[in-house]
Amino acid sequence: MEKPAYRLCYLKTKTIKKTNKYQYIEDFKRLGFGLFCHFGLYSVVGKGEWYLDGVRFEGQDEYNALMEKFEIAEDWAKELVATAKAAGCKYITLTTRHHDGFSLFDTCGLNTFDAPHSACGRDLVREFVDECNKEGIVPFFYHTLLDWWKPEFKEDFPAYIDYLVDSVEVLCKNYGKIGGLWFDGMWAKPEENWQEDRLYATIRKYQPEAMIINNTGLNALGKTGHPEIDSVTFERGAPTKVNSDNKPIAGEVCQGITDHWGYAEDDICVKPVAELVELLVDCRKYQHNLLLNVGPMADGKLTEIESGTLKYMGKWVARNEAVVYNCVPADIQAENADIVTDGKYYYALIKKVPMSANAHVARVEDNLRVTLKTDKRIVSAVWLDNNAPVSAFDECGFYAEPFMYGTSLGVRVAKLELE
Repeated sequence: MEKPAYRLCYLKTKTIKKTNKYQYIEDFKRLGFGLFCHFGLYSVVGKGEWYLDGVRFEGQDEYNALMEKFEIAEDWAKELVATAKAAGCKYITLTTRHHDGFSLFDTCGLNTFDAPHSACGRDLVREFVDECNKEGIVPFFYHTLLDWWKPEFKEDFPAYIDYLVDSVEVLCKNYGKIGGLWFDGMWAKPEENWQEDRLYATIRKYQPEAMIINNTGLNALGKTGHPEIDSVTFERGAPTKVNSDNKPIAGEVCQGITDHWGYAEDDICVKPVAELVELLVDCRKYQHNLLLNVGPMADGKLTEIESGTLKYMGKWVARNEAVVYNCVPADIQAENADIVTDGKYYYALIKKVPMSANAHVARVEDNLRVTLKTDKRIVSAVWLDNNAPVSAFDECGFYAEPFMYGTSLGVRVAKLELE
């Protein structure tokens, strides 16, 4: 009896299919824009995520008592994910446990210093993952490496590593497929044996395609480390090209909307949306991701300024999706612009483009001249924000025309067809 055609087709496809063991890293690079979320017991205090660092020796009991005030809104995860999605973020990295040792997940008996044993009485990581999966957002887990709460971190480091690995195993086993693990704090004890082989092998056992990221901190931007590391980090820094000689390596810049990572009620230093858009563009010209941080308040809700910033970031992303998700660094350069490509078209990213206006409304500025450094010529060119034609002054150059009055997006992108 002849086999069904679909079965024959499947067998043929299976035979000739070539797999890329690092495809998950390439997929991560195309996520482009993620949301960092520092949320924990410190959010109740409203003085930043390092609050316990200043009180842990004389105020640990008082800090632990904050569990009785940790009452989280039922829709916190829904609002967080919806805000991230509207901003154009494709993934969210949540602090499942920060340096204070408090866990947002059910530690399954490892301790009782977790959200299910707090006033909220719920597994917040479960709620987060479920909402991400519902909305097509990739969930990532931040997990601290240093721990101010666990005595073994200071007194019996091998025992602490057992606890750390067990905690990570809980996260890898209990929440379905995740995008990756984001570690932070190895810099606290650089001379200790962190048993990285063991830690990363635990992740690979349960989550073979999870990104493994270990933050190098403020002073080692873009530094590569253990062979299992899939992405280097640039904490509050400028992105640069990374070394991918041994295997594909991604890059990720983490930056906050405010000065603090965790909620700080007296932090008024909010970065302008235009500045953050420029940072996103700087990341994407290297095909690195931007991980932009928010710090939810005590009930898990975002502040108005952070949610508003993300809303306006979304306005720019929506008009320029092609360069946020689908492009790689181009093989050509230009004066007054950065160039990326999707393989078919080239895109010129031009910063600080002004709006056009009556001379009594805004200062008149000369249009930038963008000149491509290539022997190719421009066949056609349009602006991504409104699909209007670009004014070329020769076969390799064009004017960075101002935005029409009523629109001011800071960075303007021209879509170019070259031959």
